[in-house]
Amino acid sequence: MKKFVSVLLISLVLGIAGLAYAASDKLFQVALLQSLMQGEYDGIVTVGELKQYGDTGIGTFQGVNGEMIVLDGVVYRAIWDGSVEIAPDDETVPFSNVTFFDADIIKKNVSAASAAELKGALNAIVAEHGRNQFYMAKITGLMPSMLVRSELKQEEPYKPLGDALKTDQREFKYENIRGTVVALYCPDYMDGLNTAGWHLHFISADGKKGGHVLDLAVQDGNIELDIISEFAMVVPNRESFNNKTLAVDMKKEIEQVEGK
Repeated sequence: MKKFVSVLLISLVLGIAGLAYAASDKLFQVALLQSLMQGEYDGIVTVGELKQYGDTGIGTFQGVNGEMIVLDGVVYRAIWDGSVEIAPDDETVPFSNVTFFDADIIKKNVSAASAAELKGALNAIVAEHGRNQFYMAKITGLMPSMLVRSELKQEEPYKPLGDALKTDQREFKYENIRGTVVALYCPDYMDGLNTAGWHLHFISADGKKGGHVLDLAVQDGNIELDIISEFAMVVPNRESFNNKTLAVDMKKEIEQVEGK
């Protein structure tokens, strides 16, 4: 990892030795959602480096240049114009969560009429297996409706994310589209480092459409969940980050940005 990056490692189990990641139950986070919300858009790791820490996840890119969907080791970028590309390894990342996905729970033939209903079904699984763990989920199948967003790349001086999305968010609605929702669950105690609950991104089966999920419907989808019990976070060591006041309650702003 580059010298300008400092690392915070938190674990729910004993016996971890640094960031020697293996394909098991570890979640790797780049920076804070709260710092992204406050306009910290410059990347601190590259896409190539990020892939060393996970093959499944979500995030964004330098300057909030599109929505990130990581699936089966491929890092997709859903761009403001509705198109999708594979992100180059030298692209930098200001915020992301990835893990090496290993399905611990599988639920088949799940249907939901909305994102809220899907999150309810996912929350029921979480309640059964432990609310204080992290979860990465993949929901695959036919989506009768899918509403996603991306945004225009931001230029300095950076505006807070909420302000940027008021003018630069672009939404796309699809019908009867097949693909995969990649979803991250963070426990309540992550408030201040991320957002508690579910955060959903989508990539179509042909890899040509995707983005941050605002709403959806699922028909007879398959759900796979990875229970994750270790957490590591890397943060920038630079003036813009160090001078920010991050210990503030941003729940309302985050809910607006997430589209809840």
